[in-house]
Amino acid sequence: MSTLPACPRCSSALTYDDGSQFVCPECGHEWPREAAPPAADEVRVVRDANGAELKDGDTVIVVKDLKIKGSSQVVKVGTKVKNIRLAEGDHDIDCRIDGIGAMGLKSGFVKKA
Repeated sequence: MSTLPACPRCSSALTYDDGSQFVCPECGHEWPREAAPPAADEVRVVRDANGAELKDGDTVIVVKDLKIKGSSQVVKVGTKVKNIRLAEGDHDIDCRIDGIGAMGLKSGFVKKA
């Protein structure tokens, strides 16, 4: 009985060890033997639509009209958002917009003020 992992691409159990990596003979997929652990000191960098680095507390300006899901409201282009907080996940920015309330924004739709 083999203790080698199944192929992550095609789930074949016929994988074999090739030194520093595993190989699947059915689909030809190769993957590293030792998965690299995530670096603890790796810092996540969030950039705006122009490539400027964003930080907590920055002020940004919306560069595109953004429809709000589940509402008829729209965040208009040129809206200034003060005191942003960077967040993990699909939406990079948590903020509060006057007249709308708390919401999440994607960094690709804002520019640093």
